[in-house]
Amino acid sequence: MAVLHLHPADNVALALDQLSPGTPVEVGSRLVKIRDAVPYGHKFALEAIPLGAQVIKYGQPIGRSTQPVAQGAYVHVHNLASAYKLGHIDEIELQESSSVPRAVPAGTPLSKAEFLGFRRRDGRVGVRNHTLVLATVHCANGVVERIGRLVPEVVALPHVYGCGQLGEDLAQTRRVLEAYASHPNVGAVLLIGLGCETMPTMEMSHELREQGVTLQHLLIQEVGGSRAAVERGVSLARELLQAAAGARREPVPVSELMVGVECGGSDAWSGVTANPAVGVAADLLVSLGGTVVLSEVTEFIGAERLLAARAASPEVAQHILAAVARREAVTKELGVDLRGAQPSPGNMAGGLTTIEEKSLGAIAKGGTAPVREFLAYGQPPTAQGLVVMDTAGNDLESVTAMVAGGAQVVLFTTGRGSPVGNPIAPVIKVASNTPVYERLLDDMDLNAGTVIAGEALNEVGGRILELLLAVADGTSTAAEQWGHHEFAIEPRGPRV
Repeated sequence: MAVLHLHPADNVALALDQLSPGTPVEVGSRLVKIRDAVPYGHKFALEAIPLGAQVIKYGQPIGRSTQPVAQGAYVHVHNLASAYKLGHIDEIELQESSSVPRAVPAGTPLSKAEFLGFRRRDGRVGVRNHTLVLATVHCANGVVERIGRLVPEVVALPHVYGCGQLGEDLAQTRRVLEAYASHPNVGAVLLIGLGCETMPTMEMSHELREQGVTLQHLLIQEVGGSRAAVERGVSLARELLQAAAGARREPVPVSELMVGVECGGSDAWSGVTANPAVGVAADLLVSLGGTVVLSEVTEFIGAERLLAARAASPEVAQHILAAVARREAVTKELGVDLRGAQPSPGNMAGGLTTIEEKSLGAIAKGGTAPVREFLAYGQPPTAQGLVVMDTAGNDLESVTAMVAGGAQVVLFTTGRGSPVGNPIAPVIKVASNTPVYERLLDDMDLNAGTVIAGEALNEVGGRILELLLAVADGTSTAAEQWGHHEFAIEPRGPRV
């Protein structure tokens, strides 16, 4: 079959191969003659679509035509625009449920329902046993990076934060840094500050020790400068490595896994293959008592009501809708039209045209479970199951926040190819299509493009969960092998 028709109500279909003008294709009982060249994964009209009419994909409106569209014509940015306006979808009512391909995973067999993790003093479980060398301020980056080169067994984490920050922006950075220092994937930590920064290194050190974190600290100004700090830091780092080495893996039930789900560099296949397959794995994990964190609020826009309808309480539903409204309001204050940034140029090149289309595919990563809780940026959940975290769509800022909230592993789908990792949590890359998987074998961990060739979503979702458990046991991901340690904290106001 040269095309894929996702839902009986859809008036567009997807090209499974590059389609040339004049090509006849069968879609159900219809024979459609292709009028324009249609790239792989992109849309074409199954019927004539009048000016201003709804374009339907996944059984949902994804925008309105900006000109009359003939049957068989290529449908993309030249003749389709988002119906999104700040605060609402223009006169479009979403259906009761999205038909983004999903499958109920009940009964999917697993080879095991446990993993081997590191039990920490506070009872939490890690899937890695890192010794972390963490800057508390950007002024310490040179020392931190040098220690990382001299003691390559540690994870060195420099960043651009810790001074010149105010109010909630500073408080959020502190919460994230402390969360990384005390994360269950970290067996020991060395905090390195300058000595005059806004971030209170000594206070952080004291509070983390009281929590039971195995920790040392040093201030560059107090020990005599960068050379002395590196020499002292190397000695402390080696001591901490020895202390952390005493931890041993032990069997742990899957219910103690918390997994963040992320999509970056999405394409038209992301909402058809990788995202819903991750959603199947998410449902499986939730059914076993685990926790799944869904973030990227700006990628709910146009589908937020579908997600809110799955909330376990009216309060959670209201939090989801309010978070979208807040982020819309910020863009309005800046005079920015989200239709110029969502989807991104790469998303559009991959076949995504509107915010609604991208969002309908993006929320599929969360599976079908009820949303139990709504979390602030980097906040640890208090409920098990599916939870939503308030982050922007920026991959680095979103992954950083979910790991700060306690996620031990991240499932990251990509259609264009993204190598992003994290300093302390393994990031599993799931490709949405086979060409990207084969072109970027060094950066991908699993190919969900097999769904296009006929593999069932349940089977791919089961493979994703099996890989997730193997990674939790200690199998390294492509991002880990290549040393991808990307880290970024979402800003919360001006800096001085």
